[in-house]
Amino acid sequence: MGIMICRMRFRIAVLLTGFAGAIVVAQATTAQSGPRDAAVDKVFAAWNTATPGCAIGIAENGVPVLERAYGMADLEHSAPNTPDTIFEAGSVSKQFTAAAMILLVRDGKVSLDDDVRKYVPELPVYQAPVTIRQMLSHTSGLRDWGNLAGIAGMPRGSRVYTHGHVVDLLSRQTALNFAPGTRWSYSNSGYNLAAVVIARVSGMSFAEFSRTRLFQPLGLTKTSWRDDYTRLVPGRAVGYGMSFGRFAQDMPFENVHGNGGLLTTVGDLLKWQAALASGTLQGAVVADAQQAVVTLPDGRELHYGLGVFRGVYKGVPEVYHSGATAGYRAFLTDYPSAKLTIAVLCNAGNAAPATFVRQVSDLYLGDKANANAPRSTLLPEAEGPLVGVKVDASYRPTVDDLAAFAGTYDSVEIETQFIARIDNGSLSLFRRPDTRISLRPHSRDRFEAGAGLGQVTFHRKDGVVVALSITQDRVWDLRLTKTR
Repeated sequence: MGIMICRMRFRIAVLLTGFAGAIVVAQATTAQSGPRDAAVDKVFAAWNTATPGCAIGIAENGVPVLERAYGMADLEHSAPNTPDTIFEAGSVSKQFTAAAMILLVRDGKVSLDDDVRKYVPELPVYQAPVTIRQMLSHTSGLRDWGNLAGIAGMPRGSRVYTHGHVVDLLSRQTALNFAPGTRWSYSNSGYNLAAVVIARVSGMSFAEFSRTRLFQPLGLTKTSWRDDYTRLVPGRAVGYGMSFGRFAQDMPFENVHGNGGLLTTVGDLLKWQAALASGTLQGAVVADAQQAVVTLPDGRELHYGLGVFRGVYKGVPEVYHSGATAGYRAFLTDYPSAKLTIAVLCNAGNAAPATFVRQVSDLYLGDKANANAPRSTLLPEAEGPLVGVKVDASYRPTVDDLAAFAGTYDSVEIETQFIARIDNGSLSLFRRPDTRISLRPHSRDRFEAGAGLGQVTFHRKDGVVVALSITQDRVWDLRLTKTR
């Protein structure tokens, strides 16, 4: 006979001053209560109030030993978070997209080394093909479509985006951040394109393919994709962010998914990780493919595989990913050698699930962890044209110097126009309908831009300014031509 796990649920209701009638919750599902459980509660003590909160799931040897929730799922209706509450998992979703693609590879319908244009011919022809493997390992060079939309003045969260918008925006990019396969830059674009490829190859929507090939077979009964943000999802927590010192709703209203957009519970994430560690649904094969080492031409090995990071925490190897979308935060980690999995999902934008996971890891790893062991680099080395560029403190352009930059700059790639103008003795960029972006001198012809635009560099030909480029962490050297 197997081990019988007693499921115990309890609710603690507290009346708080200034929040009359609010229900404060610490709901749990656990095999037994012990000192470690109390210590876990202490980690989340600040969230066990009438605020948004978190849920945590912990499994040892593939068996859930603790599922607990804190805070509120819905502040307007005083609905508490529970272990079964559905949250958005942010970029934790990427490993599910990669797994779906790997299943198609196992079916013999796709190769990871296929040129993505084989399935998405709308994309431009670049000097070298962009492969599916490169998209899933963030080595494709594809610019992040969300950053491009933000530069154009329509950032994510300001309108409803679909995969059609993503493909259209990427189809207009005349350049990549770098030659495919040569460097690393985190890009959601590859994962949205992967969802498009899966739909086109399988003949069904990506959400339906995931449901029939992943979610249903593994018993992930509360997991789905936010492919229609208007769909009602019973048991879903509302996402919240801080606004002027108070919580306000911060919900994603876009239909792009695959890069994020997974609706799930901590319990389903534990089931998922258990499947990857076993032969269930070719789980071990999928895990091996996801965790395979990616090596760049210069010999560097990346800490990112296909949808997951690989690292070491206090001497213990781990496979993990974080997530953030609107007011949701997430972190899923697995320590294969310790047979320990921890999942944290939160509906508060100011929550820090990575920190919570580390604190809980310390409780559960015990003597398997070496507090004095050096921790490996968990992120690939910094890449990009902004790395190592120093500010020239002696660069102080005069008004006459700035006059050379004034003019109108256009981009077909993002269908946007910027006007550079001298404003009160300093240079600013203006973008329709009413955005003014201040430029602070950095070095000759280079400025730091406000409003999160990044770094702006003006380019000359025969001494005359003919273009400007915008560079961010996920968009390198986006050129706009000076038209007048």
